[in-house]
Amino acid sequence: MNRLRRNLNPNRQAQAALLFLLGATVLHTGLTDLHLRYVKGGLRPLLLLCGAVLVVTATATVWYEWRGVSRKRDRDGGGSGDGDGGESGSGSGGGERDHDQGHHEPRISWLLALPVLALILVAPPALGAYSATHTGTALQKPFGFPELPAGGTLHLGVGEYAARAVYDDGRDLRDRPIEITGFVALDPSGTPYLVRVSLNCCAADGQPVKIALTGEVPPVLQPDAWLEVSGTYSPRRTKDPVNDGPVPYFEVTSAKPVPTPDDPYDEVWNG
Repeated sequence: MNRLRRNLNPNRQAQAALLFLLGATVLHTGLTDLHLRYVKGGLRPLLLLCGAVLVVTATATVWYEWRGVSRKRDRDGGGSGDGDGGESGSGSGGGERDHDQGHHEPRISWLLALPVLALILVAPPALGAYSATHTGTALQKPFGFPELPAGGTLHLGVGEYAARAVYDDGRDLRDRPIEITGFVALDPSGTPYLVRVSLNCCAADGQPVKIALTGEVPPVLQPDAWLEVSGTYSPRRTKDPVNDGPVPYFEVTSAKPVPTPDDPYDEVWNG
């Protein structure tokens, strides 16, 4: 039984293999758009660095372990032909067993396999309508408002429109055609919102910013569907039913479905 328990404990080689798999998976995540499901795009360099460190650590562990075994073989090689072969062999075997047992680590080390399996087998969707309807708007007053381009249609993010509409009274939005892209969320009363989730660091701290839609809103809206809405500024306001935060309205003149963007999160106007 004790031998079985020891065999269940990962040795250095097993730990190195787990570290290598974890590092390779992190590198794969960072080199593809998959990392945008977990962290802000600006954190990609740090993610790649972490993956590289894990791979190098795993490689170094294997190399040091191999070198230690090679040196032990060199030391024990000279005594293999002694007359006391039985005792020497017994002592050597005991030493090897002690050596192997000394390199076995607690079974909890197998938990290193969990993030590997999670990254390989589970690709979580981006935060969407369910999170938005159960979390209050995170809209906060920004430090300032950059100048908008003169003339033509304004292409604004949900957070930027909401901040300008609420905290600047739509001063630079009036009488301007505006286009905004976001996903649809419906509150319990059926009020349609256009939403974008903002990140401070990663998806775990994602918070929604919402715009209430009015005007020529499509009669059938599917939660989590991405829309590009065209319209104009509306001075109308409402309160978020979750936290009573300010939610501006947008006067829709037309709307069309669009594909989910590669980066579904809004990193700019997050307060």
